[in-house]
Amino acid sequence: MPCEGCMDRDNVSTGATMEFLLLGFSELLRLRVPLFLLFLIVHLVTVAGNTMIFLAVVMEPSRSPMLFFLCQLSAIELCYTLVIAPKALLSLAGAEGSAISFLGCAVQMQLFVALGGAECFLLAAMSYDRYVAVCHPLRYAALLGQGLCLRLALLCSLAAAALALGLTAAVFRLPFCRSRRIDHFFCDVPAVLRLACTRGYGPQLPLLAACLLLLLLPFLLILASYLRIAVALSGVSPSVGRGKAFSTCASHLAVTLLHYGCATFIYIRPKSSYSPARDKVVSLVYTNVTPLLYPLIYSLRNKEIRGILRKRLRRKKIAQVDGDTVRVVMCVG
Repeated sequence: MPCEGCMDRDNVSTGATMEFLLLGFSELLRLRVPLFLLFLIVHLVTVAGNTMIFLAVVMEPSRSPMLFFLCQLSAIELCYTLVIAPKALLSLAGAEGSAISFLGCAVQMQLFVALGGAECFLLAAMSYDRYVAVCHPLRYAALLGQGLCLRLALLCSLAAAALALGLTAAVFRLPFCRSRRIDHFFCDVPAVLRLACTRGYGPQLPLLAACLLLLLLPFLLILASYLRIAVALSGVSPSVGRGKAFSTCASHLAVTLLHYGCATFIYIRPKSSYSPARDKVVSLVYTNVTPLLYPLIYSLRNKEIRGILRKRLRRKKIAQVDGDTVRVVMCVG
């Protein structure tokens, strides 16, 4: 039963005029300026890194399936930071946090969950790509054609969007109490659920169902792929060949561990262990640091990405030299 003083969600005008207050890091008043500058720099570097990889792969005429999935991953991380970072920066700019409308909070949650879920499914698709590359190298091009990659990418996006829409609708149909202060820097699901005027574990059930479908299911698919890879590599006698095969999976493994480590800590745990301060720190890593690390991991570990970036830089230098030569000739003439 809703508690006394709850907002009546049956009143249409309430949803239109209702606002939440994102407290952000308002308790750290003395650190607001350094944190704002740090977030801004991380945000700009993340946008630049993911944009660079996205454009480099898009402009490449012949792309392998892994590069295709990596291009989609960079696009997801780019959207991820654009959904979260602006409100986080605004909450640091104001001494008492940042206001967000009822609809704006719902849209932000929908986009955040959809992008995070799409990344989970995409990591599962990338693990299948690694399985085919290691276990069936001669049939790699036949098993992972362009059509299958496009269908997998579309399926990842649509499935995540549908599940995110269901979770967001379930959360925002709950009655909210008069206190509309969200102790977070964005509309994360656990933080918004704490404002619900309901008791028991009923409101947690949609989140649990979403975690099972968005986190556990892709993780089991990733685990199955790597178990098959481990079994296949156990029959390879030379340690050099085993190390080379493992190196092709290292980038994907690092990204998977980062993504699932933070997501599991935040969403798969008892309600009683919720801590706003701790959650904000983990969410800070999850939404700001990991998108920054992904381009670094792939640019350092993936030979194809390094080759594409070197080729693009070489072409840029050649074009710059040719342009300078033309200007010199025109000046002399």
